[in-house]
Amino acid sequence: MIKATPSVLRKFLCTALVGAGTCFAQNISLTGRVAFVSSAKDSKPRDADKVVLWLTPIPGAAPAATLPVIEHPRLVQRNKTFEPHVLIVPVGSVVQFPNRDPFFHNVFSLFEGKRFDLGLYEAGSSREVRFDKPGISYIFCNIHAQMASVVIALDTSYYTVSSPQGEVVIPEVPPGRYVLHMWYEAAPPDTLQALSREITVSEERSTFGVLRLSEIKMPQPHKNKYGREYEPSAPIDAPGYQQP
Repeated sequence: MIKATPSVLRKFLCTALVGAGTCFAQNISLTGRVAFVSSAKDSKPRDADKVVLWLTPIPGAAPAATLPVIEHPRLVQRNKTFEPHVLIVPVGSVVQFPNRDPFFHNVFSLFEGKRFDLGLYEAGSSREVRFDKPGISYIFCNIHAQMASVVIALDTSYYTVSSPQGEVVIPEVPPGRYVLHMWYEAAPPDTLQALSREITVSEERSTFGVLRLSEIKMPQPHKNKYGREYEPSAPIDAPGYQQP
C-alpha cells in the first residue's frame, strides 16, 4: 500500500475538485536568510538584523494581499530619539507623532515616500500624518540632528524583519508569484532595487535561499529641512523656546 502524505492528499483533492472550482491551496511559511559579504578577510561579520523584506503579489499570478490593521501607530519623540526607529505600517495608516520631550520638536520628511513638515510643536502635544501611498519615508527633526527614523508604508501583509542571525520568515503566504523587495537603512536605493526579484511560492519552493548584501558604509549626516547644516541645538532645547 502506498502511504499518502498530506501534500499528496491535497493534490488529489485539488484534482478531484478542480471542476467544481473548490480547490484551495495551503498557505506557505516562506523562509530565507540575509547575509553580509565583506571583501576584507579579517573583518568581523556584521549582524544581519533589521533588514525588511516584503512580497508584492503579481496581478493574476497570486491572490491580492489584504492589509493588516495596526491600531494607532505612533512614532514617539523621547530623549531626542524616535521610538521605534523603524515603523512598518499599511498604506492609508495615520501615524501619530507625540512629543514626549520637555522641549520643542519639528518633525519632517522630504525624501521618497511621504513628504511633510509638521512645524514646531511643544512638549505634550502631537501631530499626525496619513501615509497614503507605498514608500520609504526617512523622518528627521529640524532641531535635533541626531534624531532619525524610518516609516515604511506597504500595500501588502506579507513582510518580515530579519533576526540578528539574518533569518527571515514570512508566514501564511498563498502559493503564487510575487516580487520580493528588500530594505536596509545603510543600503543605497539603487542597490536595493537591484536585489528585487520575482519569486514563486509553492510547497516545492518555500524558500528564497540566501540574499547577500555587500558590506555597506553607514549613511552620511543629513541636512535640515532647508538643505543647510544643523546649528548647535543647546539654545533651543529650553521649554520656553519660540520659533524665530
